[in-house]
Amino acid sequence: MSFVIAATEYVSAAASDLASIGSTISAANAAAAFPTSAVLPAGADDVSASIAALFGAHAKAYQAMSAQAATFHSQFVQLMNGGAGQYLSAEAANAEQAMLNAVNAPTLALANRPLIGNGTPGAPGQPGTDGGILIGNGGNGGPGTATLDGGRGGDAGLWGNGGNGGPGFSGTTPTAGGNGGSGGLLHGRGGNGGAGGNATGVAFDGASGGDGGVPGLFGRGGNGGAGGNGNNLGGGSGGDGGAGSDGGTLFGRGGDGGNGGLAFATGLISGDGGNGGNGGGGGLLAGSGGNGGNATLGMGTGSQNGVAGNGGSAQFVGNGGNGGLNGLSDPLFGQAGKAGMFIGNGGSGGSGQNGADGGLVLGSGGNGGAGAAGASDDGGDGGNAVGLVGNGGKGGNSVNNGTPGTGGVAGLLLGNSGANGVST
Repeated sequence: MSFVIAATEYVSAAASDLASIGSTISAANAAAAFPTSAVLPAGADDVSASIAALFGAHAKAYQAMSAQAATFHSQFVQLMNGGAGQYLSAEAANAEQAMLNAVNAPTLALANRPLIGNGTPGAPGQPGTDGGILIGNGGNGGPGTATLDGGRGGDAGLWGNGGNGGPGFSGTTPTAGGNGGSGGLLHGRGGNGGAGGNATGVAFDGASGGDGGVPGLFGRGGNGGAGGNGNNLGGGSGGDGGAGSDGGTLFGRGGDGGNGGLAFATGLISGDGGNGGNGGGGGLLAGSGGNGGNATLGMGTGSQNGVAGNGGSAQFVGNGGNGGLNGLSDPLFGQAGKAGMFIGNGGSGGSGQNGADGGLVLGSGGNGGAGAAGASDDGGDGGNAVGLVGNGGKGGNSVNNGTPGTGGVAGLLLGNSGANGVST
């Protein structure tokens, strides 16, 4: 087929000629409709009646065949036009690819990387290839194998998104998810981290998720991959979630942290909960922080809960990320991300953690986290609207007769104070 040449203009001209022929046939059929179907009334004798019936049947058969021929002709013309269009599309694609090949040839020879174009996905356990030096997305990392982690996502060049990390292998030898590739230096988001593999068979613990990829000047940070689950039949600990990447250097939201994997217990075998990954910070000039990943509860005697990820903080303008839930009772984990210095809302606290304050000029305080079994019985306090305009955050509810959180203070000029939490 590589040696076939199609003159699409001739195919289109032939289709036009066929359409003209069809119009002529339709006109002829219309002119013949009355002479072929209008038969004089038969005489009173049997011979006349038989001849009239014969001519009538012949006229009906002719009209039916004419209609079928017209339908067939119309379909044939449509196929001719469709074929011409497909040939044109193929010719355009071939011309475009030939142009790209010519443009990319020098950089492929010097740097083994195209100037324009997307990277290709990696083979199992291998990284995705990088995107074009000028424009192009990185290829996704290949899935993990029994002996190899998921592949890292390929990097973008100046403009493009990083490839996602490959997921880890789930089985008797679970492997970690791959990290996301970097976004374009000028613009583009970082790739997401791959999920960690789940434990099955004789394995006990789930594998960790990959970290999110870093963007350039403008772009969103990649999300962290979720941790793999422990063995649901034999017991085991959950894998840790990957960390979300910071947003673009100047503008961009931080990536969310991955959730920890589930733990399971069977008989004497217990499992610790998976840790949540931290959310990434926002860009310098503008960008909200990413949310922290949720931790999971430990299962079985002597097990421990995972620690929740902290929410990412904004810089000058942006909202703080929310802290992850269900972590150990530790003030260092599951923290709310800080609002932008001037404008932004504070993040909500994780389980039993305080909400963050709003920005100095405009912004509301984040809500305090509710208490949770295994984390903290007390509810977190709501953040304050420390600027001119904003609402105070709500206090978190408590559990098991713990102390509920206090609502945050309203802005100096305008806003409502947050409601206090209640004991549940």
